Amino acid sequence: MMSLMPDDEIRPQTRNPSPATTMDAPTKPAAVPTLQDPHTAQTADGPSPWMLRLVVVGLVLTALNLRPAITSLGALLEEVRDGLHMSGSVAGVLTSVPPLCFAIFGIMAPRLARRFGPGAVVCAGMTAITAGLVIRPLVGGTAGFLAASALALMGIAVSNVLMPVIVKRWFPDRVGSMTGLYSMALALGTSLAAAVTVPMTSALGGSWRLGLGVWAVLAALAILPWIPVVRDRSGAPGQPAAQHAKTPALRITRSRTAWALACFFGLQSTAAYITMGWMPQIFRDAGVSAGTAGVLLAVTMAMGVPLAFVIPGVATRMKNQGPIVVLLGSCGLIGYAGLYLAPAAGAWAWALLLGISNCSFPLALTMIGMRSRTGAGVVRLSAFAQSVGYLISIPGPLLIGVLYQHSGGWELPIVLMAGLMVPQMAVGILAGRDRTIEDEC
Repeated sequence: MMSLMPDDEIRPQTRNPSPATTMDAPTKPAAVPTLQDPHTAQTADGPSPWMLRLVVVGLVLTALNLRPAITSLGALLEEVRDGLHMSGSVAGVLTSVPPLCFAIFGIMAPRLARRFGPGAVVCAGMTAITAGLVIRPLVGGTAGFLAASALALMGIAVSNVLMPVIVKRWFPDRVGSMTGLYSMALALGTSLAAAVTVPMTSALGGSWRLGLGVWAVLAALAILPWIPVVRDRSGAPGQPAAQHAKTPALRITRSRTAWALACFFGLQSTAAYITMGWMPQIFRDAGVSAGTAGVLLAVTMAMGVPLAFVIPGVATRMKNQGPIVVLLGSCGLIGYAGLYLAPAAGAWAWALLLGISNCSFPLALTMIGMRSRTGAGVVRLSAFAQSVGYLISIPGPLLIGVLYQHSGGWELPIVLMAGLMVPQMAVGILAGRDRTIEDEC
């Protein structure tokens, strides 16, 4: 698996890079060389304010589209299963497709970003999401549905990896606040899709195909702000050439912190995708209506909207993020206990607690930015932690589906969910220690 990870750093983009133009430090004014192009002279001091605002808009719209393809399917999973004649095991495979695609295509993100630039790759990712969401409702079989879903998830995968990179590159002095902003937008898009997919499907005539396909409109909007960003490369800060010139290649597999962060990312992803894929069904089997089950999932996801903005800011002010890991994990354990003992009676409380627990995702993204001193290191750590992490998370949703089908209930799957929370807390404590991968490599 490790042979898939790129060993080379980002290659130079210019012949004579300036030390000031690194990905991990704000761009400083540079002397204008002779025969400088007028446009380049205007952008030598860094990106213009309107370009920075455009990148912010792009980050927010991109983050809004990183989960609706998944949570909208979770809300309509029973209807999709009936429409495509899926068994419980096949539905488990379907819920495992997101982390599989994220692991496979996430590995490609650093090489693509090195060749085309992070903004261009994210723009292409939004295009892939749009195409996948348009095609998915039109196919008539399970194989075609999985292929179209994989196309959309490919776009999500590369964008997942490159979000911390873009933040580090364009906003090196505001990593916490910008990570919080796009994490909040990601949580908002997740909860919005979970909340409105079922009623919107009913309003559109009850067709689950229309209910899933309508999210392509939001994805198409996210393409627009990246187009001028990609075209105006001269104003992009932090060209990676200088970073490559002064930073040796990292053997990231030698870093214990990188492995701990990858395991933490994988286990929190396992919990998140089990929640998004199966929690509505848990509530529906407990006697909750389909509409209410979708709203409960939305509540779980909505908890990430304010907390995803708050947690990164708090985490960046702490040298050790272990206490936050323990707090979030404890909420998850209580939520799973509630699902086991009284899934319907305390449904709203369990949804809230599991929503708090799922905020381990923005915490993991924040730690990715904090565990490396350089922008190039963030690229490699982000790709490593997310790709390995998503590989770790693949069996979880599938195993839950198999256990549910063969045990005839949710008791055993819920015990497994709670059991996975304990190692998540342990590796999260290790990942939260105050050190960097450069020190360990």
